[in-house]
Amino acid sequence: MEDPENHFVHRIGWLRAAVLGANDGIVSTASLIVGVAAASPQRSSILIAGVAGLVAGAMSMAAGEYVSVSSQADTERADLETERLALEEDPAAELEELAEIYRRRGVAPLLAEEVAEQLMAHDGLAAHARDELGITPTAGARPVQAAVTSAAMFSLGAALPLGAIAIAPMSHVISIVSLVSLASLAVLGAVSARVGGANMLTAAARVTLWGAMAMAATAAIGTVVGGAV
Repeated sequence: MEDPENHFVHRIGWLRAAVLGANDGIVSTASLIVGVAAASPQRSSILIAGVAGLVAGAMSMAAGEYVSVSSQADTERADLETERLALEEDPAAELEELAEIYRRRGVAPLLAEEVAEQLMAHDGLAAHARDELGITPTAGARPVQAAVTSAAMFSLGAALPLGAIAIAPMSHVISIVSLVSLASLAVLGAVSARVGGANMLTAAARVTLWGAMAMAATAAIGTVVGGAV
């Protein structure tokens, strides 16, 4: 029998990494391009800065996601090992602990005891991982998936403002790159919200606002630095 409810929680792992990577790729690369263009309006300099930002950013995203999610995975493994040893050393105490969790959630005492006994008999470690530690296969840490997704989406996001340079006359490069990047951010926010089952307008406005603030800040800095040197 099919579940009539359409849930999105199973997408959290890769969706978070994808949105973060694409958003960072657009914002950081566009901001870098706008800042360099404000300081030195030469197409070659802007392209070099943009490409360097894409490569460095993609590698940084991959490394950062892999390290951070690996740390999460290490913690999960350590907690599971602690729980496994506790189950071996004192299964009665672990049974009572599991039953108490269900009682606190509103299950009748006798039924909580029965449920805990059945789950312990089936897979005690999985029951404690899910109900005591909050570790599930859906929400488990996946370092490689997070690293690859973030790097790929960062590169894709960064390619959008870089592509805008190719079609923009130098006299309007800042405005065209900014408009293309903000439009891309709005689409990204709306699509990610749609995939995740959230409000599309709110998500689009949120990422567009922060992107505009970042580009405005780097443009101002680029103008000041360019004037000083």
